Amino acid sequence: MRPLILDPLWGAIPYPAILLGPDRVILHANNATEVFGSTSLKQMIGKNIDEFVGSDSTLIDVVDQVHRGSSSVVQYAVDVIWRDKSAAQFTIHASLVPEGDGQVLLLMHPRGMAEHMDRSLTHRSAARSVTGMAAMLAHEIRNPLAGISGAAQLLSMGMSEDEQELTDLIQDETARIGKLVERVEQFGDLRPARRNEVNIHDVLDRAKRAAQAGFAAHVKFTEEYDPSLPPTAGDPDQLLQVFQNLFKNAAEAVPKVGGTIKISTGYKPGVKLSLPGGRFESLPLMVRVRDNGPGVPENLISDIFDPFVSSKANGTGLGLALVSKIMADHGGVVECDSEPGRTSFVLRLPVWRQKQTSLQGEL
Repeated sequence: MRPLILDPLWGAIPYPAILLGPDRVILHANNATEVFGSTSLKQMIGKNIDEFVGSDSTLIDVVDQVHRGSSSVVQYAVDVIWRDKSAAQFTIHASLVPEGDGQVLLLMHPRGMAEHMDRSLTHRSAARSVTGMAAMLAHEIRNPLAGISGAAQLLSMGMSEDEQELTDLIQDETARIGKLVERVEQFGDLRPARRNEVNIHDVLDRAKRAAQAGFAAHVKFTEEYDPSLPPTAGDPDQLLQVFQNLFKNAAEAVPKVGGTIKISTGYKPGVKLSLPGGRFESLPLMVRVRDNGPGVPENLISDIFDPFVSSKANGTGLGLALVSKIMADHGGVVECDSEPGRTSFVLRLPVWRQKQTSLQGEL
């Protein structure tokens, strides 16, 4: 049995907390554990925790260290896979319960949530710093480009076939620059994001179908959707662009043979974004896009959402910056976690409320 002193505190712990017996049998778990594992308390009590995380999990080793005589053990950056759910990284804190006859209290702190949130806010500021430059680029570059392209086309009319190769090169390069300007120009849209009721699964399916018909034809997609997920508030077309950008990045990163992209959704309460005036925006809707590519280089991971930062040789570094900006305009955040063989982008969004107000001027 769990100590009575835990009763008033148990439900207040915002992250997974589990009470184990000396044989690693689950005696109790809090609500956050049920949410994380998508497993009810009734299904957990009386079962060995090995059944849920695997006998080879580092979490089991931490618990065993406590049983072997360490009163308290902390292990950082532990990947925990709960049954068939995607891996999540935690700081694991295990300690003996005083006068608990070998009972162990296991606390699972989500790794670096504050760090992720701070990084996301930094990225959103960086993305917005491009908006002022975007309007200038569109006006100052687009018109000269059209003139250069038109002049090259006129020149090609009186040239030989060999000379036309040079004018063709000029037109190809001006077209390429024009497309770059178009992508930068998207940052210049300062209008508030439309707030409508959006079924995030519908948007994900649209983005997936478009990807499978084109750039991601070689990729195997899998879905793990929470069917009870409530709608979010936003612009479906802008959110579609977010997912298309993420799918495109993943499709370009995964192997040509055996490449996979896994899309999962869930309701994860406890994440709040601080707003001016002491208010908070709750972001319980979670979307994860995970691929089996080589991973983001360690020296780029902290800046991956900054404009013009790219791990690709020919990348512009604008796709993920635009993702960050659109998420910011929707009052949400985006995070990236990567290691060799696995990269995950996690998006967190608010729930639709009937009376929505734009946060465009506040975030």
